[in-house]
Amino acid sequence: MSDRDRTGTIKVFLQEVMVNPWPGRVVRFALASVFIYGGVIKLFNPRAFAATISAYDLVPEALLPVVAIGLPIIETIAGVALLFGLLWGHHLISVLLALFVFVLGYGVLGDMNVDCGCFGAEELNKQAGLRIAFYRDLILLGIVMPYLYISRWMRLRRVKEK
Repeated sequence: MSDRDRTGTIKVFLQEVMVNPWPGRVVRFALASVFIYGGVIKLFNPRAFAATISAYDLVPEALLPVVAIGLPIIETIAGVALLFGLLWGHHLISVLLALFVFVLGYGVLGDMNVDCGCFGAEELNKQAGLRIAFYRDLILLGIVMPYLYISRWMRLRRVKEK
């Protein structure tokens, strides 16, 4: 098999993976579950989440209660929207991931010893947890979300062509 044939075979395989709805569904359901879980777990203890947010010193004290309750609600709604495949859910998850990357990057660059606040108030080894959360969210924003957008676009394009 020549290099050209292999390249063509790989291209066809990747196109089929992108157009097949099942890999996208699995990824979408997994990501939606993470956001729903993260949002709901924080809603169980908004005071602890407010303390975590306060440690970053990015939100004025007067707005901490609003953010500590509002952000988890938005995460949960975004997760449910993504679960049902709503396009605005994709957009909202992308915006939230960009926000999280910014905040976590701020914490990492500032060498802060704080909890990331991703799945509750306290996580072990705070600084290592910040770095892991930063890289995880960066991968989600830079690889997973583009995959979801592109596969959705390719499936819609294929349907219109038929």
